[in-house]
Amino acid sequence: MKNALETATDMRVTTVGEESYFTVFVAGEIFGLPVARTQTVFRISSVTPVPFAHPDIAGLVNLRGRIVTAVSLRRRLKIAGGSEGVQNGLAIGIEHRSENFALIVDQVGDVLVVARSMEIPVPPHFDHERSRLTTALYRVGKLLIPALNIEAIFDFDKS
Repeated sequence: MKNALETATDMRVTTVGEESYFTVFVAGEIFGLPVARTQTVFRISSVTPVPFAHPDIAGLVNLRGRIVTAVSLRRRLKIAGGSEGVQNGLAIGIEHRSENFALIVDQVGDVLVVARSMEIPVPPHFDHERSRLTTALYRVGKLLIPALNIEAIFDFDKS
């Protein structure tokens, strides 16, 4: 028997009123990244630190001959503890405002198709910073999956 996440992640065409998200994991927590904004998933072979960069920026990485800014989702979400695993870690390639980024995550899951009816309001006790970095929360079985706000994730002026 499939669990709620497996049932919800069966591959199918998105219809009106549905959204598709890649599931990504950081420190055991699950998040959704909009499929439409995702370019590629790749392993980071090396990272070049950037002096005086924002603390959430891990450095620069090479993605098929292009130099891209590597951003740690762990740092961005203020998740303490655990190993960040930047070297040989997983990253999601995303273009934002004509700039390429590598969003560093611990693990990549399946594509999750959610109906708008699965969306729930952000609870008032939800962490303010996480709420700023989230566009919606979806209830999938017993899980509560935050859909990440790409605009806010890569907007370093407001953090």
